Amino acid sequence: MALSKIAFLETYSLDNNEGIMGAILVTDSDTKPLEFRVTAPIKPTNFQKTLYGNVLMEHILVELIAVPLLSAISQEIDLILVRDPLFLGANYKQGARVVRVLNSSDSQVKNTTTKEKLNSPTGDNSVVMIETSKKFESELPEIKDRLNTISEGRNLLEPFERLRTACEQVHLQKTGE
Repeated sequence: MALSKIAFLETYSLDNNEGIMGAILVTDSDTKPLEFRVTAPIKPTNFQKTLYGNVLMEHILVELIAVPLLSAISQEIDLILVRDPLFLGANYKQGARVVRVLNSSDSQVKNTTTKEKLNSPTGDNSVVMIETSKKFESELPEIKDRLNTISEGRNLLEPFERLRTACEQVHLQKTGE
């Protein structure tokens, strides 16, 4: 089974402690955009920070960003790619597999999970890996095989840059800057 529609899920932290936005970009297998959605900025109160403690960011990313965005898209997706490891918690909240894409220099590389190395675009020496939550770790080799077809011709980290730029543009439009 080929990957025909991929969702890229990302966050954008606003300046001056104004909160965090989430965005999803659904693409075809050539990473051409099919659908884009963004959340309003989420800014937890001091009381929420106290009550949630260490699980606040995971709650925000999974419950307030991932689940609502995945519910809002009209496209039927085959796979969800993320950069932040906290998004992997969405694997327990919906049906499509959530897979983290990372390079070897990422600061949040965990040595506790199985990782699979993807093929790089021709002439690109970067090392791109994928990992997922324990629940779907056994499916990682198959997911890798399906993603390799795409990663040989496309940098799978690049759509995340597009998402951050789009969030920045949406925020600037809303603030009138």
